[in-house]
Amino acid sequence: MKAPATRKIAKAGGPPREKAQLMSSSEIDRTLVRLAHEIVERNNGAAELVLVGVRRRGFPLAERLARKIAEIEKVQPPVGTIDITFYRDDRSQSFEEARVEHTSIPFSVEEKTVILVDDVLYTGRSTRAALDALVDRGRPRCVELCVLIDRGHRELPIQANYVGRVIQTSRSEIVEVHLHEVDNEDRVVLSERV
Repeated sequence: MKAPATRKIAKAGGPPREKAQLMSSSEIDRTLVRLAHEIVERNNGAAELVLVGVRRRGFPLAERLARKIAEIEKVQPPVGTIDITFYRDDRSQSFEEARVEHTSIPFSVEEKTVILVDDVLYTGRSTRAALDALVDRGRPRCVELCVLIDRGHRELPIQANYVGRVIQTSRSEIVEVHLHEVDNEDRVVLSERV
């Protein structure tokens, strides 16, 4: 069995110290049900929807949301994934050293409503990078942002259309989303740099 991936390593040296569990597996599931209903309601169904998850944890969230939407509408929107590595403005690694994940959007985004899915909305820089990567693929009718956690501290004027939970945090804290598909468990924890 593969060891769980570490979300972020604290800059001060060691791994972050867990302070509290913010969401359990069942709370994540209930939140995704609510978000699926909100997406369907705002878009009058799912016929013109496509979901694109930001690598890594945005993709499994997008897949789960698509299944929940299918339970409601009996139509499952297509799901793709986008890697934002080369679109980030804070990339410190050289082009050759950067770890590139796989982008796979096996459908056209032209004239579609794209639900861009990510795990945590923080400064907004990852979302900006995802939007840049997405428009390189075509011109959607509109893009709506869906995040599991909004933790504040925005550096760019970006706001999610659909939010699972708003968590007030300090800049020294880290919100870690663990998903079974990546980390072998479902939970959201608040950690602090040590």
